[in-house]
This record gives sequence, structure tokens and C-alpha cells, in this order.
Amino acid sequence: MNTLIRLLSKTGLFKEDLDYHLLRTSMVIIYFFFGYQKWFNYEAQGLIPFFTHGPLIFWMYPVFGIQGSSYFLGVSEWLFGALLLAGFWNKQLGVLGALGSVLTFVTTITIIPFMPDGWAPSAGGFPAMVGNVAFLMKDVVLLAVSIYLLKQDAARASHIAEPAR
Repeated sequence: MNTLIRLLSKTGLFKEDLDYHLLRTSMVIIYFFFGYQKWFNYEAQGLIPFFTHGPLIFWMYPVFGIQGSSYFLGVSEWLFGALLLAGFWNKQLGVLGALGSVLTFVTTITIIPFMPDGWAPSAGGFPAMVGNVAFLMKDVVLLAVSIYLLKQDAARASHIAEPAR
């Protein structure tokens, strides 16, 4: 095992900020593609069970309608993705993007307990997830990534803001 670890350490995989940059890049890509989907009717229709069972987003249909709510999400996702992208150069903008990302995934995770038919009765129900619940589970990891980026950017931004001694 020590030999494997030494070999890996020589490859550059443990470069100081590689994980940070890979996670940030991944989130920017995810926000781009997920935001892009929101402009199409198939996605707006697919979001109906999420909006109608989301304790933090149920209000959006009465306010914006089905397609308007999808547009709202698309704009939000592109905004947070753009702020995360800008975070490569400006940590304060990265903080805003990561904070928006944290709020996004807290919102989507709260839908999980309220999603109907989310647990397979044929397998005994909970924890045998199916359908939309299985889809939402990825957001647990994306929330953790968002918290990591928020922590990193806040620490880096506060370091930049500290006066020289």
C-alpha cells in the first residue's frame, strides 16, 4: 500500500489545489447543463412533481407558472454556475456562487421526504429508493461539494481581505 501511495504522490494527483479546481469545474459544468434543460418544455413538465412536493418551492407555480418556474430555475442555475466560474479569479464572487449552490441543494434535498412513490414497496419501502428520490440523492453529494467550495472560497477571500502586517 505504501508503494501505491508513493507512486500516486509522484503523479501530481496530490497537487495542492487539484481537488478544489476539479470540484469547482464539475459544478460549473453541472450548472450549465442543468440550467440549459430548464428552457425546454420537456424539462418544465418533468419538474412538476418536484415543485408540487417541495416544501420550499411549492409557491413557485402560483407565482411564475410551470414554464416560468422552470425559467427561474434555469436563470438561477446559470447565475450560480457563472459565479462559481468567476470564483477561479475572484474568491468573493466564488463565495456568492457557492452560497447560492448550498441554498439550491438544501432546497432540493428537502423534497426527498415528501416525494410520493419514492420508496419501492416491492423491496419493503424505505430505504429502497426509486425514481425521483433516487435522482435527488445526488444532491446530497452536490450539497457537500457546495459547502466545501463555500468554506474554501470564504477562507481564501478573508485571507485576501486581511491587511498586510
